[in-house]
This record gives sequence, C-alpha cells and structure tokens, in this order.
Amino acid sequence: MKYLDEFRDPEIAKQILSEIHKTVTKPWVIMEICGGQTHSIIRNGLDQVLPKEIELVHGPGCPVCVTPLEIIDKAIAIAGKPNVIFTSFGDMLRVPGSKKDLFMVKSEGSDVRTVYSPLEALTIAKANPDKEVVFFAVGFETTAPGNAMAIHQAAMEGIKNFSELVSHVLVPPAMEALLSSPENRVQGYLAAGHVCTIMGWEEYDPIAEKYKVPIIPTGFEPVDILEGILLVVKQLEEGRHEVENQYLRSVKREGNPVAQNLISEIYEVTDRKWRGIGEIPMSGFVIREKYKLFDAEDKFSVGDIHADEPELCISGVILQGLKKPHECPAFGKECTPTTPLGATMVSSEGACAAYYKYQRMGK
Repeated sequence: MKYLDEFRDPEIAKQILSEIHKTVTKPWVIMEICGGQTHSIIRNGLDQVLPKEIELVHGPGCPVCVTPLEIIDKAIAIAGKPNVIFTSFGDMLRVPGSKKDLFMVKSEGSDVRTVYSPLEALTIAKANPDKEVVFFAVGFETTAPGNAMAIHQAAMEGIKNFSELVSHVLVPPAMEALLSSPENRVQGYLAAGHVCTIMGWEEYDPIAEKYKVPIIPTGFEPVDILEGILLVVKQLEEGRHEVENQYLRSVKREGNPVAQNLISEIYEVTDRKWRGIGEIPMSGFVIREKYKLFDAEDKFSVGDIHADEPELCISGVILQGLKKPHECPAFGKECTPTTPLGATMVSSEGACAAYYKYQRMGK
C-alpha cells in the first residue's frame, strides 16, 4: 500500500539504522512527543536496536493521558444527569476519575455512548431533540478541526441541545514547559506529525532556537521514526538546532490554513491543566463566548470540581520523560489495564499501556 508498506520495509529500516550507528558518537536523550509514536517504537522494538548512546524517552503527546482528573470528574457528573446522552471516543470511557469511570456511570443506567466522530454525536442530537447530547472533545490540535466543525454545524442548523465538554491541549507550550524545567533531560524532539499536518511547524522555530534543540516533525511508521532519529542525531552531533521536516508526505511549513481558521473561529487559547504535570500557560483551547451555548461545562455548571491524583501513580513523571513505566512501583501490580491507576495505562496511546502490552518489564 502506497505510503504505508514502504515505511515498514525492513531493508530500508536496516539501512537507516546502520547510518544512525555510524553517526552517533555521544550519549543523547531524544523524546518522541506522540503516544502513537511511542507504541510504534515499543511494538517494533526500535529502542532495542538503537546504539546504546541513544535513549528514547516518552512525551506527553497522548491526549487521553493528559486530560486532567477534574475534567474526567466533570464528564462523570454531566453523564450522570437525567436527560443527558453523553458521547465520547471509546478510550475515554475507562480513564479513571476520582471514584469511578464513565463505564461505571453507564453501568449505573446513564446513557453513555461511544461514537467515532463529533458529527456522529451531532446526528444523535438531531434524532433526540428532547435530550441534551454532550460530546467529550478531547485531543491535541489534530482533532480540534473536527470538534470545531461540529459546533459550527450545530450553530448553522440551530441545534441547541448539543454541546461539548472541551479538554483540548496544545503541543508547543508543553514542549517548552518540559525544556524550561530544571529536571529536563530532553536534547532533541520527534514532533507529532499529525499535529504538524494541521498547524505546520513555524511555531517550533523559536523553541528550537531558544532551547538549542533539534525538532523533527516525524511520522509513525518504523522507517519514519528511524529517519526522524537520524535527523535529530545528525543535528546534535553537528551542534545544530533546527526544525527539519521528516514527514514530507503530510506536513507543510504552513500546515492547513482552512483547518486553522475553523479552529480559531470556534476556540480561543487559554491556560490548561495537564494531568500529572500541572497548569501550562496558554496550552489549550476553550470555546469562544460567541459559541458558549455549546459549552457543556458552562451549560451544566460543573466548573468547581477539583480532585487529587492517586499517590501511587507516577504517570506525570513518565509523561515528562523522567522515568519509564516499568520504574513505577505499581506497574503491572496495583496498576494494570483492568485496574488502571492512571490514564497512561488505559489509553491506546499511553506509554504504560505499551510497556504492559509488549511486556517491557525492565528486566
């Protein structure tokens, strides 16, 4: 299949891997931002065939994983209200809140449904005019255009029983927050290719310059990731720090202006709390005042919920690249996919889920 098989070709992968081994002379720490990249790395064993000098650490690019506990509790509170149909992508249903998850709310009799797009939720709202239909709008810049389109369409059609509980977060502020931390270990980034497809890479230029780190927008297949690593290593070895696009088949410097304009029409940038990390200034989206009719947090008055993370869970440290999942004392014991303490063990993009699934127990 074009643009898939060739990026899984083992012979091409071996050639790039050989070039990496020839190029590296010093220890380097590289962070892949996206959880999809993390799963590809662990599934294909890429980290195990790299030179010992290269350490890959896993970043906060899993939107399910960084959705704050308070937002999960707000979702649970809204879903439990009478006359509400609560809709969400499936991986959010198992994410633990303070006391329960959305699956438990569903088992208690609430109308919680899995959907595959926000427009499907809008269709449900049209078919149930006597119900309030809420869509759990979680994600990075990648999913923001679709979620914005649902609100735009609802406004155009005058559908007033549809709203979104928004927990959108933005990648560049998180990258900068990690780099500015006194505990930072990251020396180069593999940026999330799908985010850059929407937003382009211009906003990464000042980050690369300020913190002297290479940033490489990278795809998700083994060849993509190995080539991204090679580009990072070459820059590090040469003392360069630039944004260099590996994901040429999808990413343009300016991104997708149509999608960006739609996002800007519906949402505005705000401070956001990240689960396990804390508040990052100007790192998320909130629905603009013009479209507040479609803001579930406002409509259902659930803005004053606060919660604390489980003490055993170190997912925040893992998301900052400071530890690996198997270094958590609860990993594979108190915390498993069936009894998760944190979202990183639940999400299909979570680092803990990847380590558990592919039996990376640190032995």
